[in-house]
Amino acid sequence: MFTVRNVTDDLYWVGGNDHRLALFEKVHPIPRGVSYNAYLLMDEKTVLFDTVDRSVCREMIRNIEGVLDGRPLDYLLINYLEPDHTSSIEEIFLRYPNVIVISNEKTFTMMRQSGISADGREDEVKESDIRCFGKHTITFVAAPMVHWQEAMVSFDVTNGVLFSAEGFGSFGALDGKLFNDEVDFHRDWIDDARRYLASIVGKYGPFVQTLPKKASTVDIKIICPLHGPVWRSDFSYIIDKYDKWCRYEPEEKGVMIVFASMYGNTEYAAQALATCLCDKGMHNVVVYDVSNIHVSYLISETFRLSHIVLASVTYNEGIYPPMHNYLMDMKALNLQNRTFAIIENGSWAPKSGDLMREFVESELNTTTVLKESVTVTPSPNELNNADLDALADSIIASMGQGWQFNVPALEQTSQATSHAL
Repeated sequence: MFTVRNVTDDLYWVGGNDHRLALFEKVHPIPRGVSYNAYLLMDEKTVLFDTVDRSVCREMIRNIEGVLDGRPLDYLLINYLEPDHTSSIEEIFLRYPNVIVISNEKTFTMMRQSGISADGREDEVKESDIRCFGKHTITFVAAPMVHWQEAMVSFDVTNGVLFSAEGFGSFGALDGKLFNDEVDFHRDWIDDARRYLASIVGKYGPFVQTLPKKASTVDIKIICPLHGPVWRSDFSYIIDKYDKWCRYEPEEKGVMIVFASMYGNTEYAAQALATCLCDKGMHNVVVYDVSNIHVSYLISETFRLSHIVLASVTYNEGIYPPMHNYLMDMKALNLQNRTFAIIENGSWAPKSGDLMREFVESELNTTTVLKESVTVTPSPNELNNADLDALADSIIASMGQGWQFNVPALEQTSQATSHAL
């Protein structure tokens, strides 16, 4: 009994799923778990593409032994050295002492720095080198900073399988399913895929962008990432998403309102703006409490939508701390090409608006802050109505053409239900 899936006739998924881990990298919540993908090629020579986190090492070993069925493991090919993919290397060495390790110079240097010795069995490759294992010929492409400096991807020129390392991955456990067409990716996976990309490698967009560019130059039949579903169809969908995310271009015209509210007044103003926008026909609006949602979800939505409204109380003459943390994450992850609007609150000295405007204009590249804003002192009243209305008009006007075609959530649900029936 194994948890193995065939990717192709002679390529097997031999990874594992982890539902015990609460925080990926001890930072990002993963309520749907995570998969650690490893792949075993059964050719004249046998090749294991990457390993898994220690948490699912036993599952991987059981799967490998089942597929090998007594054959030796000839090669371990390491595309990427982060511990959640390589903490089982030494277990492989113990069980298969004659295995030869294929990787690049930086990987072998970092392995030695980490106390992992492959001395005497290193097979160092460079970009465009090839290795033949029988029917299958593999070539190598450097992918630095996707998301560590040593990262590379491997391409099987025989059957078009791309082993994409951190590229095209996603949070979420596979739980028996393997391929993108075995799930409703757009409904169930796209948010986790975006959050994974934005949170893990969002800072390195220019580097990551080289991956879909390189991918578009070869005849890809299957994409095998280190996390999440294997892609065997609809490549243009995920490559287009990656292209937008890596260029920091929004996926959709829409409004994300993020509020920081201590006693409900700023929240009410945020809801009033959302109501006003929807009343004017802009239905692609989401509202989040910055204090009650993990920042990785906020960052994911920030990558998705074109317009961000920052609504914050003034706290100790500054920006409310969770809102400030959200802004700092935007800066750290190199967010660009968004339009911002400001709502501030303060009983006697509202200052958060000016501070948020200054931060966005000085710390975030190619962003715009609308001149219209709203000041609440301290609770919304009739005097704020005109300002909220003007802010809603300014947000919609700044969207230009095309926003009218956003479909309300209820209509989308109805269409999806009708399609399913």
